[in-house]
Amino acid sequence: MGYLFTSESVSEGHPDKVADQISDALIDNFLAFDKESKVACETLVTTGQVVLAGEVKSNTYLDVQKIARDTINKIGYTKSEYMFDGNSCGVFSAIHEQSEDINRGVDRESKEEQGAGDQGMMFGYATRETENFMPLALDLSHRILKELADLRRENKDITYLRPDSKSQVTIEYSDDNVPQRIDAIVVSTQHDDFGNDEEMLAKIRKDIVEILIPRVVAKLPEPIQVLFNDDITYHINPTGKFVIGGPHGDTGLTGRKIIVDTYGGKGAHGGGAFSGKDPSKVDRSAAYATRHIAKNMVAAGICDEILVQVSYAIGVVEPTSIFVDTYGTCPFNITDGEIAEKIAEVFDMRPAAIEERLKLRQPMYSETAAYGHMGRDAEIVSKTFNQPNGNPVTMDVELFTWEKLDYVDKVKAAFGL
Repeated sequence: MGYLFTSESVSEGHPDKVADQISDALIDNFLAFDKESKVACETLVTTGQVVLAGEVKSNTYLDVQKIARDTINKIGYTKSEYMFDGNSCGVFSAIHEQSEDINRGVDRESKEEQGAGDQGMMFGYATRETENFMPLALDLSHRILKELADLRRENKDITYLRPDSKSQVTIEYSDDNVPQRIDAIVVSTQHDDFGNDEEMLAKIRKDIVEILIPRVVAKLPEPIQVLFNDDITYHINPTGKFVIGGPHGDTGLTGRKIIVDTYGGKGAHGGGAFSGKDPSKVDRSAAYATRHIAKNMVAAGICDEILVQVSYAIGVVEPTSIFVDTYGTCPFNITDGEIAEKIAEVFDMRPAAIEERLKLRQPMYSETAAYGHMGRDAEIVSKTFNQPNGNPVTMDVELFTWEKLDYVDKVKAAFGL
């Protein structure tokens, strides 16, 4: 008998994601002017208010209020009726100097001997289920909301959309873990007030099913398109009216969407959030490194699905463990423990080595803060950053470096393929 599996996503206008994007915008600006900045910043957003808190060690000064406001406006909170907009909300900063007790365990005379910024375990996952080696339910959930955001910004085919939204996709699998069909799709989107609730719900449902979903499906590869059929159960704004949303409807906090950020419940999660942390924090950098390992392992043909765990002690250079689970999908006569040993030989998992291999000291993090940190396209973009009383800095930044398949040949060589 087959089974159902579900993943969800949230939009850039979801209050928790607003907080993530502000925190990561701060990270990018600190790194743009001082690439050795050590930052751990949290954001809280609520009705008309933004609170910034955290610890920073940096040689640069930033206008954190302007960065927060610019981020909010870019998301789309630009109208007073939202009860939260970038031009009028209050921004309170309680950011202070990083503790020397933490910093002494990280900074060393030799960069290569940099210790881990915290203890903990991090997981990376990859599957052959999709072209980007991500779980299908999460990939579709992200695609639905990215397309919905495009429709909102176009303001043509659907004109009533507001920034806050959520999606959820349920997929039916066969016993041998192959997707068979889309069973259910949930979309809840914030919207302007129609006045007539019945007319509003009918219009939103029609637009989501007849405009949004076909646009999503049209961009999918053919093997995934065939999973969509007329038997899908749709739940569109199932609670009804959704005019009050965003930080006015629900307080948002940095780091509260860690499953959306990673694998949608597939694999595992060590519990550490990403946004607002510079790459010396292994919660972030090692999670990216294990995704990089997992994706290259599957692409190299070592297995069809893999979970990679790494763990650290704060201030200690070498990881305390590396664990692998290939879910029985490795076709070779080799155990998961032996695979883990090979991984340790191919991939240097010291924190400084991860930073260098994945180029993590770039201002590359704003783009990660909505629609998932994994499964994205590695690309180079030009960015400009402004500093109070200083000259703007423009630079090319390589995004999502952990998604590159640049270690496939090394992996094949290590396994004798």
